Amino acid sequence: MELDGRVALVTGAGRNIGRAIALDLAKAGASVVVNARSNQAEADAVVKEIAAAGGKAVAHLADVADPEAVRRMVEAAVSHFGRLDILVNNAALRGEVPFAELDFARWRAVLGTCLDGAFHCTKAAHAALKAGGSGAIVNIGGVSAHLGAADRAHVLTAKLGLVGFTRGLAHDLAPDGITANCVVPGQIDTSRAGGKQPSHHSTHAPLVGRRGRPDEIASAVRWLAGPQGRYVTGQAIHVNGGLYLGV
Repeated sequence: MELDGRVALVTGAGRNIGRAIALDLAKAGASVVVNARSNQAEADAVVKEIAAAGGKAVAHLADVADPEAVRRMVEAAVSHFGRLDILVNNAALRGEVPFAELDFARWRAVLGTCLDGAFHCTKAAHAALKAGGSGAIVNIGGVSAHLGAADRAHVLTAKLGLVGFTRGLAHDLAPDGITANCVVPGQIDTSRAGGKQPSHHSTHAPLVGRRGRPDEIASAVRWLAGPQGRYVTGQAIHVNGGLYLGV
């Protein structure tokens, strides 16, 4: 229960990796704000899972690309739980489209959620994270941004942008007692719209011979958010079974 008494906000927490992160932070003792963009049923289901295990959680719908909606969400989190200590910027849009067919609207939609969303949430949460004295921000990246992949120029740009954002935050927020890191998942077993896996999954394989589980990403986030991770900041931490051996 290393996170007992702390409060976490996890964006895109209705399913897959976000859900696993919310559950694991709650298991560690944190009270959790479960964010989803529009699916109330998914968010409520995660809240019920946490409550059933003896934890505390509340659902909040908000589009992270909307700064006003984000501001209201952070205010609601602080009002409900009295503080905010951990921010996990997980919400993202993906999808594949050849660059010749990639229009600006789709480009902006992906960057608006993944990269702008992380900015909006961090700006809104900054004061509360600073007030706690030991805040933690964890951005969720993507391995394809480091490997490269076809038909994903918008996604790669957004996800690699999060690494730069993380490094900037580490410098700017260290005086406030806030750490900032980026966890970069590899090929993770998650449900995807239409059941179709990204094409780059067929061209690269993890050394360990299997895909990862959402809870394996969650454990890295939990460690970074907890007392054992306070000396780590500005890092892109790859959790990928040897799929990408970055430096």
